[in-house]
Amino acid sequence: MSAQTTPTTSSAAPEELRRALASEEGGRVWIRRLAIVLGLVALVAVGIVVRAKNKPAPPPRFLSATIGRGDVSEKVQATGAVQPLLQVNIGAQANGRVTRVPVDFNTMVKKGDLLAEIDPTVFDAQVSQTQASLMAQKAQAESAKANLTATRASFERIEKLVKENLASRGELDAARGQYEVAAAQVSATTAQAAAIQAQLSQASTNKSFTKIYSPVDGIVISRTIDPGSTVVASFQAPVLFVIAQDLRRMRVLADVDEADVGKLREAMEVEAVVDAFPGEAFRGVVQQVRFSPNNVQGVVTYSAVVEVQNPEEKLRPGMTATITVKTKESKNVLRVPNAALRFKPTPPLGPNGKPLPLPVDPPLLKGQGRIHVLLSDKPGEEKEEARVVTTGVTDGIFTEVSGIDEGTKVVTDESETEATKKKGKPF
Repeated sequence: MSAQTTPTTSSAAPEELRRALASEEGGRVWIRRLAIVLGLVALVAVGIVVRAKNKPAPPPRFLSATIGRGDVSEKVQATGAVQPLLQVNIGAQANGRVTRVPVDFNTMVKKGDLLAEIDPTVFDAQVSQTQASLMAQKAQAESAKANLTATRASFERIEKLVKENLASRGELDAARGQYEVAAAQVSATTAQAAAIQAQLSQASTNKSFTKIYSPVDGIVISRTIDPGSTVVASFQAPVLFVIAQDLRRMRVLADVDEADVGKLREAMEVEAVVDAFPGEAFRGVVQQVRFSPNNVQGVVTYSAVVEVQNPEEKLRPGMTATITVKTKESKNVLRVPNAALRFKPTPPLGPNGKPLPLPVDPPLLKGQGRIHVLLSDKPGEEKEEARVVTTGVTDGIFTEVSGIDEGTKVVTDESETEATKKKGKPF
């Protein structure tokens, strides 16, 4: 009996051992898994704590600037074309073919210098013909004078004979009539001679028009003819030359906007710049602000004449110049960015997500502005307060202010929030 039970007991023991070992190994696996999970949870917790401690501060709600001192200049800008101070357009009063042009572009000329000559052949013939007519008419006048002398002598002789009763009254009347006719012929021929003399003067003048002379000292900036060209001046004298008297003094005919024209005055100093010389300013003075308006597609401007010094003759006629006129200037004054004067706070959102109404500010008087002073700039706890200041000169970027201390922080803009995203949208 004992010999049979021993193998059974020995075979069952290893099976229980294996089960025990397997159970122990499974427990260790679960322990390892639990340790990993706990480690991950600990890492996540540490990360959350570290992130909470190192969380960046919320972005500031307001953008601000500090009120400081500086110069503020009110300026008016306009554009216009550069022109010579005195520009003379020279035309032709005679028709014909151009035979000679002794000048060219950029030629310096003096008053009385020959610029061009037109073929004078036709005009010479007119002068000669008129001279011949004048000579013939003068001969007729001399003949009429001789006839007048003869008829006068005959009339006087018959008049004496009548007194002596040697001639009839009818003969005296006939002699008187012949004398008066002869006197009228003298007057007529003399008048015709004077008329022909005037025609001769006209023909001579027309001949003189074949030579075109410079009326001023200057430089030729335009020439539209060449030798061999035909000039026709029937109704309007064509412009053949343009002469600028002095290029060392130029003028800019600038178009000033109607909103700025009231700021300009004569004798104001001007700076002019052109694209040909970047970074270089030409000094000038406002000579005239014209009352005549220029209306181009509904835009009204007024012409301002600005005299500009051009000692090196860099400025050329036709260049487009931009002029800047300082109409007002304040030095070392308190100034605030214009953005601060334009700023309006965004109303907070209500429970329904719509902006709440803000209190209505009282209207500003002339020369006043409203700024918002930053009382607290702590992130998340920003506070601002509206204040009214007195404004002065502005240059479009800064405005002169008074009634506030230097160094005060003012709000210029607001960071984007849900309220600012909805700002301006219809509710």
